[in-house]
Amino acid sequence: MSNSFVELHARQRAEALLDAGSTRELIGPLDNMISPHLEPQQIVPESDDGVVIMKGRLADHDLVVIAIEGAFQGGGIGEVSGAKIVAALEHALADNQAGHRIYPVIILDTGGVRLQEANYGLLSISEIHNMVVALKKYVPVIGLVPGRVGSFGGMSITNALLSYVIGTNQARIGLNGPEVIEQEAGVREWDASDKNLIWDTLGTTQRQATGIIDEVIEDDVTAFRDAVSTAIATHQDSHRDQRGDFYLSLLDQLDPSEKLTIPAYDKLFKQVTVTPHHLAPATSGENQSTPSRGRTWFENLTGITNAQSDVSTVLHAQVDQREYIAIVADAQNRFPRVRHGEVGLQEGYTVASVVNDLIAADADKTTKTPIIMVVDVPSQAYGYNEELIGIHMALAASASAYARARQAGHKVVALIAGDAVSGGFLAHGLQSNRLVAFDDLDITVQAMSKASSARITQRTIAELEAATQHVPAMAYDIENYQKLGALYQLIEGVKGTDTDQAAISKVKAALDEALTSLDDASTDLSFRYTNPIAVNGEAGGRKATNQVRRLMAEQWAD
Repeated sequence: MSNSFVELHARQRAEALLDAGSTRELIGPLDNMISPHLEPQQIVPESDDGVVIMKGRLADHDLVVIAIEGAFQGGGIGEVSGAKIVAALEHALADNQAGHRIYPVIILDTGGVRLQEANYGLLSISEIHNMVVALKKYVPVIGLVPGRVGSFGGMSITNALLSYVIGTNQARIGLNGPEVIEQEAGVREWDASDKNLIWDTLGTTQRQATGIIDEVIEDDVTAFRDAVSTAIATHQDSHRDQRGDFYLSLLDQLDPSEKLTIPAYDKLFKQVTVTPHHLAPATSGENQSTPSRGRTWFENLTGITNAQSDVSTVLHAQVDQREYIAIVADAQNRFPRVRHGEVGLQEGYTVASVVNDLIAADADKTTKTPIIMVVDVPSQAYGYNEELIGIHMALAASASAYARARQAGHKVVALIAGDAVSGGFLAHGLQSNRLVAFDDLDITVQAMSKASSARITQRTIAELEAATQHVPAMAYDIENYQKLGALYQLIEGVKGTDTDQAAISKVKAALDEALTSLDDASTDLSFRYTNPIAVNGEAGGRKATNQVRRLMAEQWAD
């Protein structure tokens, strides 16, 4: 097709979308802002790190176009590429707050986190989420999914947060790629070689029918320009992150033990009777539930014994004028893919409901109730039903709720008591103002399990582990995570399995300190790249992030 948008590369797509003669690229190839984390792994970098930022005009509107290059590292988001996106969105927000309308358009051709930079990618994507949520108060944030790679991983959560999403019939959208599901849950759950199943489930025809994408257009440059112009002019916003009652009602009517056919799901989707869902606080019970670090520390901090809830995997309670929220394991859960504490459909939407209720209750209060997340999430749920229904939207609902709470003035602190992995961590943990963690080498913080990461990056596990010696963001342990500058405090001398009163007192003191540090502090996520470790850390910290931010500030208004 001579006028194909799909066949273009990222820079060409941005230029094609904007009016001729109006374009200006920011932090382009000549700035040589490359990832510092690829060459130590014998990976050839790219001078723009796979993300193009371009300002220009379309139909009398000022735009900033963010185009992700799927041909470089599968469109994966690392430190530099993520910082470029966040910085561009941050300046767009400032312009809109000052009364200058500029409309962000994000062209998604991405597998999510760049696994070669793992934890940098997770941090960056959470920061993108924060900016999208903030921007939507002023202007629609438009997403384009042309094709090739599609929109996967943590960036599919971004996809769900966007105001309006436009794609072609060559695009796919999903959280977990079929190969990852096959690796984690087995071939019977998802056969990654079944291409027809992949397209029927994740392709835009099905995604449009069930509200995951808003508009499917032909693969034509003019069609994309017209669709974006219309979406901006009509201020389109589908509010996908605000549909918790609908999906929780749908899940109430679902038998998760049965693998859904697409016709069966489509029928269910059209016939849902929506009822309000509000989760009552946890109460003490007589019987012990499935043990987990998340449960243990929720109970330690709240004083609730054998905590019980109407949703067995989500616990919340307000104690001493603080809201505590935990996602916990339940070996008997009717949703089999969340029995070890994973964040699934019900968990994402239920947590969002809890936080949204708190936002509403405190809307007129000068002092907002602080939120403490207890984080012990081994990942998101890996399952066919989850992908068909759109688990990325459930995680987006939770991430959005936490971000909106924080932006409204709620102090949000995350206590990493156990594992903090992948989309589960993006949904429950990474939208916090402060991250506090146990100094415990049994804690895993990462974007993907070692087995899946090795498969996707075409490495052996030994090669994967060797890379961590050069790039701390590739490591799985909390001590290497601290080297990135993401943590407010590493609680020394306490492990996640400790339950004595001295340990509890020390953790409570650390949380008190984290909350106090937020007095009169910014409601954004800037602490992660402005603290001493992030700025001056010998292992890298967020030095590349800060360099990108300086360049963007210099170039934005030129």
